[in-house]
Amino acid sequence: MKIIIPGGSGQIGHLLSRALAAESHEVVVLSRSLAAVPGARVVAWDGRALGAWAAEFEGADAVINLAGRTVDCRYSERNLKEMLDSRVHSTRVVGAAIAGCAHPPRVWLQAATATIYTHRFDAANDEHTGLIGGKEPGVPVLWGRSIDIAKVWESACSDANTPHTRKVILRTAMVMSPDPGGVFHVLARHCRLGFGRFGDGRQYVSWIHEKDFVAAVKFLIARDDLTGPVNVCAPGPLPNRDFIAAIRMALGRRLAVPVPRWALEVGTFILRTESELVLKSRRVVPGRLLEAGFRFEFPHWPEAANDLADRWRSNT
Repeated sequence: MKIIIPGGSGQIGHLLSRALAAESHEVVVLSRSLAAVPGARVVAWDGRALGAWAAEFEGADAVINLAGRTVDCRYSERNLKEMLDSRVHSTRVVGAAIAGCAHPPRVWLQAATATIYTHRFDAANDEHTGLIGGKEPGVPVLWGRSIDIAKVWESACSDANTPHTRKVILRTAMVMSPDPGGVFHVLARHCRLGFGRFGDGRQYVSWIHEKDFVAAVKFLIARDDLTGPVNVCAPGPLPNRDFIAAIRMALGRRLAVPVPRWALEVGTFILRTESELVLKSRRVVPGRLLEAGFRFEFPHWPEAANDLADRWRSNT
């Protein structure tokens, strides 16, 4: 297959490109930076306007749009605008490129986020009964801004006029891999330094092992009957205190100092990021993937953490 990955120069794009190229697929990454991506041919685009890059879509089999500014930043008005614009403009121009094809791609997988669901502890959010967030009482106003961006981002894909291309919206949780700079890498260093849970540790963490993420993407490309939002996450979300404890156990760090909320707020301010990323309760489950028969290699976090920790240690 020929697979186009707009915005594929980041960590997720790299792991997808490696895996797809290893199966002899032709992978084309659209990137502003033109930095090399293992297993892929890199083509320049600006993520805003149609250009010569759009010719790559003609006759392609699949598009996996990952484009969008990182959320690992302070939620200033400028950064929030860049987060929104980068997602909406890139999604709209991908839709325009597909619409202009005489032989359009068969499927368009559009990145989205599990953050769209409400902050909750009482029940898990699946695609059928899950509650979309934005109106929760007692949470910081800025948390609602993330949800507003997620809603508009999804709408940009849903509204695209691509009648001959199946569309799947990937409401993805944190993808865990041992690669430097990734979420697991940051958390493993946190645990190695002797720190424990964030805040009171009650907030749920939704996650997915990199192998299951890649497998889910391939599954969704192959399944012509699946459209619309799909939660791409493991079936076992768990409270932050248990999530962090499993990483500590995998690394052989039994003792830890909890990080209270006030210290977390100070730390994220210094690091120029936001505490929402670890304090919001994201209790999300993959209802549609399980209904469709997808089988997870790592459905439970302790086993996934052990695998990731072993590989992370070999890389550090």
